[in-house]
Amino acid sequence: MIRAIFFDIDGTLVSLSTHRIPESAKQALNALRGRGIRLFICSGRPLCAIDNLEEQTFDGFITVNGGICTYNGEVIHRNPIVRPDIESWKSYTRQHNGEGFYITEDRVFMSSRCEATSQFIDLLNFITPEIRTLDELGEEPIFQMVGLFGQDEDGMVTEALPHCRLTRWHPTFSDIIPDNSNKSIGIKALLAHTGIRREECMAFGDGSNDMEMLRFVGTGIAMGGSGSNVIEAADYVTTPTDEDGIWNALRHFSVI
Repeated sequence: MIRAIFFDIDGTLVSLSTHRIPESAKQALNALRGRGIRLFICSGRPLCAIDNLEEQTFDGFITVNGGICTYNGEVIHRNPIVRPDIESWKSYTRQHNGEGFYITEDRVFMSSRCEATSQFIDLLNFITPEIRTLDELGEEPIFQMVGLFGQDEDGMVTEALPHCRLTRWHPTFSDIIPDNSNKSIGIKALLAHTGIRREECMAFGDGSNDMEMLRFVGTGIAMGGSGSNVIEAADYVTTPTDEDGIWNALRHFSVI
């Protein structure tokens, strides 16, 4: 029996083309609530940048790829990036003219307004953050960084940040999170808090940062159009977001 479902946002619950939740997905969420199934967001976005869920409500949020988890408005898990890696990233960006976004517990900042940051903002219909350098943020804990660099730099960034891991879900940028953090870690924290078992959970995702989540839950569902690595991590592949993917999968498993 399914008792909880976890949804990635961009490219899964929310269309990347319309930046809206499809009507069929809204109907599915309402039907799930009617059955008493608990609904959770599991996203790379920070809570302050989740502004595209319209009128939908959720029982909890796993944000910044598992770095911060809230349940019924209470923060139950935090895992920031260690300071040595923050200092290493400062050096790396100075040497390579790197750009990025920096996420604290309740704010998002960007290094500058340039073509790369504008493309990121436009792709996700993302909030336009305040410009602030890492030096200006001082010792404020940072839970995730978004590095705007291509896949050819992955090895160099990984070497420069030994306590972090990259969760790439786009060719031109990658989330940077603690090496002991991912979406499945956030789910574990929520399940420990609620008493729900992993076998009673379902998850939907479309990006490489969803792979651990899809493997961890009882039923992992990849959206149509996902990369081959995501599809391999899933138990089932549904249709794309804009082709009623959420609704179709839930009907396939007789959850609604």
